[in-house]
Amino acid sequence: MTTDAAVAIEYPSQSSGPAKPRVWLPVTLMVIYWAYILISNMSEMPMFSRFLSQMGAFIVVGLIFLIWWLFNRRVKWADKFIVLGAAIASPVLAKALSDKTVGPFPIMNGLPLVFTGWALWMLLAQKARYGVWRGGLIVMIFLSTAIFTLIRMEGLHGAGMPDVYWRWQKSAEEDYLARRNPTTAPAQAKGGTVALRAGDWPGFRGANRDGVVRGVSINTDWNKSPPRLVWRHPIGPGWSSVSIVDGRLFTQEQRGEHDVVVCMDAATGGEIWSHDESGRFWDPLSSAGPRGTPTFDNGRIYAQGATGTLLCLDAAGGNKIWSRDVLADTNAKMPDWGVCSSPLVTHGLVVVYGAGQGGKGLIAYRCESGDVAWTVNAGMYSYSSAQLATIGGQEQVLFISDAGVVSVEPASGKVLWKYDAPGQPPRSLQPLMVGEGKILVQLGLESAADLIDVAKNGDAWSATKIWTTKNLKSPFNDFVLHEGYIYGFDNTIFACVDAKTGEKKWRKGRYGTGQVLLIADQGVLLVLSDKGKVALVAAKPDDFQELGAFEGIEGKTWNHPVIAQGRLYVRNSQEIACYEVK
Repeated sequence: MTTDAAVAIEYPSQSSGPAKPRVWLPVTLMVIYWAYILISNMSEMPMFSRFLSQMGAFIVVGLIFLIWWLFNRRVKWADKFIVLGAAIASPVLAKALSDKTVGPFPIMNGLPLVFTGWALWMLLAQKARYGVWRGGLIVMIFLSTAIFTLIRMEGLHGAGMPDVYWRWQKSAEEDYLARRNPTTAPAQAKGGTVALRAGDWPGFRGANRDGVVRGVSINTDWNKSPPRLVWRHPIGPGWSSVSIVDGRLFTQEQRGEHDVVVCMDAATGGEIWSHDESGRFWDPLSSAGPRGTPTFDNGRIYAQGATGTLLCLDAAGGNKIWSRDVLADTNAKMPDWGVCSSPLVTHGLVVVYGAGQGGKGLIAYRCESGDVAWTVNAGMYSYSSAQLATIGGQEQVLFISDAGVVSVEPASGKVLWKYDAPGQPPRSLQPLMVGEGKILVQLGLESAADLIDVAKNGDAWSATKIWTTKNLKSPFNDFVLHEGYIYGFDNTIFACVDAKTGEKKWRKGRYGTGQVLLIADQGVLLVLSDKGKVALVAAKPDDFQELGAFEGIEGKTWNHPVIAQGRLYVRNSQEIACYEVK
């Protein structure tokens, strides 16, 4: 009789109302796990560090949960493996049935939901019959990941949180393409020639690629007279900024299966011309669209799409002069987050990153013909763009990659010096000159930034580290320099750092993962948040001071803002707007 009772406990019958597993341990585990998720998401922990810590937390919790389950004497061995099989099948099935934009998230995020549903059902069904308890547990496990089949994603926000919509909702791109009826530019805007004027903005982060607006004063009393909206239009996906030349605005966007370079009337937003190239890049983290910004030079537009096509177009009419497939020229595979290089034009050459092997990382094409002029080994991974600088009286092209920093003689492609700092991608920021021969280099997502000193002794160049700071761990947000102080993002918080020492002066502005411009003549910073908010901040090291703010555009905003000819231009992957800021 004693034996029969023991068997009844270990293998309970449905009719006798058998005991079920005590659930305090799995429920406690999942409560601890989700409490950690909530706390870590509310903290200022860097995105990838947070992701890794959350994955680690689930691995620990999940292993304890599984050990408890597999060695629990109150569950039949057959049921143990049936439920375990359901726990594995649930996220796999959800992945198969989900929209492609959801990517790997049904697996990565589905398993924690499975374990949560598992623990929750065992808690709620303690008094249910064993058959109901077991069957309901399997149903709950599959329902736990069903949410993934109902949603789609538009990538991640800068802090790593997914941008989620219902699957049946039209995407902003679908809505844009369905309703696209572009405003036509005035007739006088078409044709003629296009020439650079004082106060124009000819390429990525301005003429010097340093994010500095010079010779310009704007109205800074936004409380009394906020910036006036001039025009606002929908636009296709893309993380490109804009170039402003001779009353025209140049940018790039995705239109379905075409990567498009667009020329608009800067005064109205009306389309003057567009040039389409077949190609679409998409990834689950940053979504669709081109990443680079068009560069104007000598009547031409140079633009590189996210799939690697480099275009040389007539700026007046958009006619193609030549094009190159950069990835084919460098024998490179597609980078994980697409080709992000904004072309640099110098010495009659257009320089872009090619991500190639065998010495073909950085590649220069002749502006007139598109022929390859030189190639340089510049690392295997980078999402940065070439930067022109003058050091020791000599012009140089600087470039940051997973290998470190390389300096190249523009005309010949001869390597002048290297700063070896091997590391993992992504490295996406521009090198920042902070004094004669002094260069700030940010060495990757959530990594420290180094200030290096470059000097020439005879014919030999050297690059040595002056200091390293962890106060500028910027994911993909460039810095600016003003009067000896560096301003930019430390993770998701705006900060000021002393350029001499790397010491933090303040860290207070909360603009997500936005971008910044320096209006040098007035000593003010214009910050565009990753949600489209525009703020004016005093460029002062003593304390953070926001002078004014307004909502510029809506939606996830990673694109660099531009000020040209007294107007502010902001865009993201959904809309573009122009404001009067004089």
